[in-house]
Formats: sequence, structure tokens, C-alpha cells
Amino acid sequence: MRYLVLVLSIAASFGFLQGHPIPDIPVLGSFDSNGSMTISVEIDPRGFSEDPEKEPFLQREAFDKLDANERKVLVGNAQNLMSSALRVRFDEGVWFLPEFRFEFVGKSHEKFELEGEVFFLRGSYNHSPDATVNSYQIKAQETAGYDLVFMNILNGKAQKRVNVLWPGEESFTLDLTSFFSDSSTSQIATEANSTALSSTDFALPAGKSSSRDDTISTFLSFLRQGFVHVVPLGVDHILFVLGLFLLSRQWKPLFLQVTMFTVAHTITLGLATLGFVTLESSVVEPLIAASIAVVALENIFFPGYKPRRLVIVFAFGLIHGLGFAGAFSELELHPTSLFAGLFGFNLGVEAGQLAVLSIAYALTVFIQKQEDFRTYIVIPGSTVIACMGVYWTLTRIFSS
Repeated sequence: MRYLVLVLSIAASFGFLQGHPIPDIPVLGSFDSNGSMTISVEIDPRGFSEDPEKEPFLQREAFDKLDANERKVLVGNAQNLMSSALRVRFDEGVWFLPEFRFEFVGKSHEKFELEGEVFFLRGSYNHSPDATVNSYQIKAQETAGYDLVFMNILNGKAQKRVNVLWPGEESFTLDLTSFFSDSSTSQIATEANSTALSSTDFALPAGKSSSRDDTISTFLSFLRQGFVHVVPLGVDHILFVLGLFLLSRQWKPLFLQVTMFTVAHTITLGLATLGFVTLESSVVEPLIAASIAVVALENIFFPGYKPRRLVIVFAFGLIHGLGFAGAFSELELHPTSLFAGLFGFNLGVEAGQLAVLSIAYALTVFIQKQEDFRTYIVIPGSTVIACMGVYWTLTRIFSS
């Protein structure tokens, strides 16, 4: 009975957590050698809700129904969100909040030309310094509700080095000394001088950097991000992996299931990030929740490993990959950064899954008899997981 109480307590606490966080907020610095400097952010209006994933995307039809006051409220929410999330500084001076000018823009088009087009709030800040700027940096406030993605464009060229910042972290310092002083060599000089480090960067010799170092820095930043998208943020992914574990603790069935799940979500994560596959979150999220219920119910009513289980796991893995894709879908990255980020993020996800499986095994290893394991862990655990899956499925369907 104490095992059942433990499982129920843990699973019940999961019910109050979100399954998928809203995509991080990109902070894009755009610099031109003629002296122009613009900082822009893009915000998903769902992020203003206490439970963003239950909110539908605000599409053109809904947007057209908003009156001027309602649109003004959304702009005010965006300003408040950035006030609590972001500070920037130039030349290692005083940190300040940019005065963003917000406008509504479509996800794929500057104007709402398509029926069902999703809109975002884009904030722009044009910096007009009195003197030449030598460096630029941002930090995520301790009160930030979402992570920030530090990206930069120099003379129209996306830079390879990208930082994902958690609340309280500072980005690397973008060195602009050579960029503004010599436009003919600015592209090489800027990437060669970006040497200040965030907490996830490798230490480099002073004044030395390379394309390889920038790629490694981006890889490590998204590696960490992938891990936290499972532990602790991806509660539905945690429950799905636990559902795989509860079928059998034997290494072969577990290895085959996890492998199929990994291959499947890797495929759709890549395809969705590259724009080849799109599916509304109002469809993806209920399907993810339903997948949790299905694997848990199968543990109860169809015990023992069977080949059909791999087909089921693969199919649901494709859906889970679309859930992970939100971390990348809104980011416009350099191709090298995109590849490094995808690779790092995916490895982080796998590390998170292995962490869940390792903890589950460690907590149940003392139960030697398979009959006891099924009686005290598999049945009650799968029952709770199935109930959570059904509950999430219904709430996500009726809230979309």
C-alpha cells in the first residue's frame, strides 16, 4: 500500500504542471556597419495566460474581433512581460530596458494574408548612440517567466553563436569594435572577438574564437535546453517514458521501446523545425495526452512485451516530436546554428529520458519478484498515469 500512496502522490502533483512550455522569447540584435542598431523580440500572446498551453493560437479571425482596447491590453501585457524578463547594455555600461514599440505581425507573413494566420507581438527598439558602440550584451532577469534566446545579425548575416538564457543569466558579450570601425572585415572580426562566456560556454583563450567554438557554444546551450524540456518541464513526456518503463524492466523491451520513441520524435522534431510538417498545438497536445493514457492502459490490460508495442510507441513518438518542436519553430537561426541546436537539443532530450528511467529503476530495484512489481507498482502506477492522460486529453480538447 505504501508504494501505491507514493505513486499517487507523485502523479497527483504532476497534474498541476504544464506539459509543454511556450517557446522561448527570441531577442534578435541587428547591426549594420552604417551605424544602425535594432533590437527586436517576438512574443506569443498565449504566454500572458497562467496556463499558456491550454490557450489556442490567436488567429486572424479572432484577431479581427478584438477592439482597440483589447489590442491595447495585449500590447501592455507584452511590455510588462519584457519589463520583468530583459535588460540590455552597450559598452558594459548600465543595464536598461529597451523602449520597445510593439506591433502585431503574422507568423509567416508581415500582413495577415492567409485565413487562419497566427499572429505574434513584435517589439522593436532602435538604438541611436552618441558614440561608436563597441559591445552589446543582454541578461535574463530573475523574474523572467520564459527563457531568452540571444541571437544576432551583422550586415544581414545571421551569426552562428546563440545563447539560451535562463532567468538570472547573462549572455556572452558581442564584440562590435572591429565591426563598426572597418565594415570590410566586420564579419570575420565580430565572430573572432565574441569571447565573453555564459555559464554554458567553453573557456577560450583571450581574443581567440572560431566558427567551431561558436558552434560548440550553441550546441551546449541547446543541450541544456533539451534536458529541461523533459526534466522538470515536460511532465507529459516524463509520464509517457514511465509508461514505457512499467511494461517491463527487462533491458531488451525497454531498449527497443525507447529507441523507437527516440527515432520517431527525432524525425518530426527535425521536419517541424525545418517547416516541412506543421500541426496545430490544439491537435498535438490532446494527442500527446492520449498517448500517455494508451500506453498506461496497455500495461494494465495487455501485460508483457509484444512487437505491436513498438508500432504504437513509434506512432506516438512522432506526435511527441511535434510537441518538442515549439522550442525551435519560431527561431530564425544560421544553418550551422540550427543543426548544432537541433543536435544538442535532441541529445538533451535523450539525457532527460535516461534520467527518468534511471530514477525509476533505482526506486524499484529492491522489488525482486515480477509479481510484486506488477501488483505494487505497475497496476497502481499505470492506473494513475492513465487517469492523468485521460484528464489532460479532455481538458486540452475542451479548452482548445
